Amino acid sequence: MFNIVLFEPEIPPNTGNIIRLCANTGAQLHLIHPLGFDMNEKALRRAGLDYHEFTQVKEYHNFADFINQTQPQNLYALTTKGNTNYCDVSYQQEDYFIFGPETRGIPLDILELNCITNKVLLPMKKESRSLNLSNTVAIMLYEALRQVEFQGM
Repeated sequence: MFNIVLFEPEIPPNTGNIIRLCANTGAQLHLIHPLGFDMNEKALRRAGLDYHEFTQVKEYHNFADFINQTQPQNLYALTTKGNTNYCDVSYQQEDYFIFGPETRGIPLDILELNCITNKVLLPMKKESRSLNLSNTVAIMLYEALRQVEFQGM
């Protein structure tokens, strides 16, 4: 099972879409506080439809709490500051993929920590700032699933 980590997500429909994605792929969702919304928010529930019951969402007080509780062996940061194409990495079941908040991305102090296995990016045009969070998560997760031949699906 792959692990999706949202660091301080801000937009409820994105997180709702990711809940639905995790439910349909068997991925585990981890949310690092503070969140930019309440987990009972209507927009979050609407985007996730009735999939909330099919995925377990784990929440953490902060990044240190997340690291202490999960102790990930491989933690890939998806960032526009990455220097490795996401397709050029060999992923393994149980890997973690961390994504930053929609308006600012993963902070540099976290990107520079030793617990980050690699900083990977999704290629896009130079003048582009970023892709939508839920789209990026879906692209990354399906590449990892493809590499393990969709085991468990």
